[in-house]
Amino acid sequence: MNVWGFKFVCLSVFLVSPLHSVCARRSQDLHCGACRALVDELEWEISQVDPKKTIQLGSFRINPDGSQSVTEIPYSRSEAHLTDLLERVCENMQNYGEKVDSSTHRKTYVRVLSRDGTKMDLSGIMIEGDVTSKLKFACEWIAEEHEDELIELFSHEQDNVKDRLCSKRTDLCDYALHIPHDEL
Repeated sequence: MNVWGFKFVCLSVFLVSPLHSVCARRSQDLHCGACRALVDELEWEISQVDPKKTIQLGSFRINPDGSQSVTEIPYSRSEAHLTDLLERVCENMQNYGEKVDSSTHRKTYVRVLSRDGTKMDLSGIMIEGDVTSKLKFACEWIAEEHEDELIELFSHEQDNVKDRLCSKRTDLCDYALHIPHDEL
């Protein structure tokens, strides 16, 4: 079933069935997982840029006193670089698989291809086109919908970007706070 078919089914059973909580949970797990994977991928891409590489910002016009208002910032955290990354980073969702926690039935998304060539434990991880296409679609939606927040958070080196973006700024991972305890 494609993403739109799944959304239609979820929408149609929303008011008439207890499947509403299943559809809501799937969507929450997917969007939270996509957000967390997006942050991981952005952090990796930023770390791969030479820290000595800079870009000049400001006006190149000469002030009356003969100076210029030009500053240099690290290229890796420039708006131009971050915008470029946001346009292509969701392609990396093909490197992720879905893992279901056997006790809570919550889904998480984990990288199935290592960046350094080491072997990975893939037991219990579902790797298929439908999973990666849904994850990519959710990633693209988050990147587009929250582009300003992403650029703001990544333009300055900050700790806990994943929690700041996925939980505090967007509420994509705060679903556990809004679910009755019997559903947790």
